[in-house]
Amino acid sequence: MSHDYRFGLEEEFFVVDAATKAVQRRMPSGFFDHLKEKLGDAVTVELLQSQLEIATNPATSSGVALDELRDLRGRAGDVAAEHGLAFIASGTHPTATWQGMRHTAANRYDGMMHDLQMLGERNMVCGLHVHVELPDPDQRVNVMRRILPYIPHFIALATSSPFWGSRQTGLMGYRLAAYDELPRTGLPELFEDNAAYEAYVDALVSARAISDSSYVWWAIRPSSKHPTLELRAPDSCTRVEDAIAIAALYRALVRHLVRNPSHNAGIGTVDRAIANENKWRAQRYGIHGSFVDLAGRRAVAVPDAVEELISMVADDADALGALDAVKHLRTIASGGTSADMQIAVFQEAHHRTGNRGEALDAVKTWLAQATLQ
Repeated sequence: MSHDYRFGLEEEFFVVDAATKAVQRRMPSGFFDHLKEKLGDAVTVELLQSQLEIATNPATSSGVALDELRDLRGRAGDVAAEHGLAFIASGTHPTATWQGMRHTAANRYDGMMHDLQMLGERNMVCGLHVHVELPDPDQRVNVMRRILPYIPHFIALATSSPFWGSRQTGLMGYRLAAYDELPRTGLPELFEDNAAYEAYVDALVSARAISDSSYVWWAIRPSSKHPTLELRAPDSCTRVEDAIAIAALYRALVRHLVRNPSHNAGIGTVDRAIANENKWRAQRYGIHGSFVDLAGRRAVAVPDAVEELISMVADDADALGALDAVKHLRTIASGGTSADMQIAVFQEAHHRTGNRGEALDAVKTWLAQATLQ
């Protein structure tokens, strides 16, 4: 197909003190203005003042997107350093507590906090969002429906949130456990077509439950701002190569589903229920668990499930010039995610010092360094 499936990434970061790596509870005066001066529209505020978002331009090359992401992270890091600050890319901050966090002053965020109350205050999480443009925007709901069984793969590969409030949670990806407290999160319903999806949104808007579809925060959704299907499930990736690999896989999978309209065409309620179970298993175990395979009535180890998915979309990834980026997923599946690295750093430092606080400091230092590598 001639369509190039343009894509872009949006990365959310924690803003931290450069020395202590403690999260900032309020945006320091002049810092965001300086970032806007250097990065322009690529940087935006988030719900909480302790977070920022950086977005790439639409791209057709994984290599170009990788270079841009490295440049954006680097320039943002330079600005942060001038203000005594740093960035951390991870689904949760290892030691931050949500109490006392301040939301960004804006009409949208004022309204969200009024609606969400404590759930908004607890939204101390950062994610990776990947946008892919389809040949026909009207295909987005259909592809969103058929892609649901693969959402757990992206969650498992991106896990970077094993800590919450200075505690090891036992989950490799705790972020979604916290984020899914919010309404209109998790996996989307099985909308039959565009009309069904639009009827859902129109009902909520007409009842003044939401202002528009941008308040629908599912793990995947049709973007209200761009003609894209937006993947929102992954944790913020500490390592930039991981983010690009996940984006490349998602882009190739979207192309594969567009080219093969019969694939998962008969998806039903059982499939969605199994996808929800696998979503939990991805959050809990990351790459070390297994997924329930409905067709085979068996358990499939996550690395094997990832390999099957890579094989399925290999021709599409090759056609998009993204096969090398997709192959990096094998490195993640065999060598570990950011969550694996954080736990390893914590265990090594704790064994060496016998002090949990120092071990958590070591995790924060690794995150800040790896974010800008």
